[in-house]
Amino acid sequence: MAEEYRFDVFGRRMAIARNEGAWVAYLIGEEGKRRRASFEIPDCVAADELAQYLDDIFHEDASPERPTVVSILR
Repeated sequence: MAEEYRFDVFGRRMAIARNEGAWVAYLIGEEGKRRRASFEIPDCVAADELAQYLDDIFHEDASPERPTVVSILR
């Protein structure tokens, strides 16, 4: 079973799954369906670095209401 982490990335819900040593990113829609995201996460990024990595690449989407990437429990 792949390990999976979920985040609120400045208002967008994402799931990041590690499968066979590679990270795969998904966007999660309002209805709960997910589709493959159009960005890659390097394999060398550790699970505890995912939120910071997402913050770094999407920082331009930050707002006063959503200033950081937040981990979501499933």
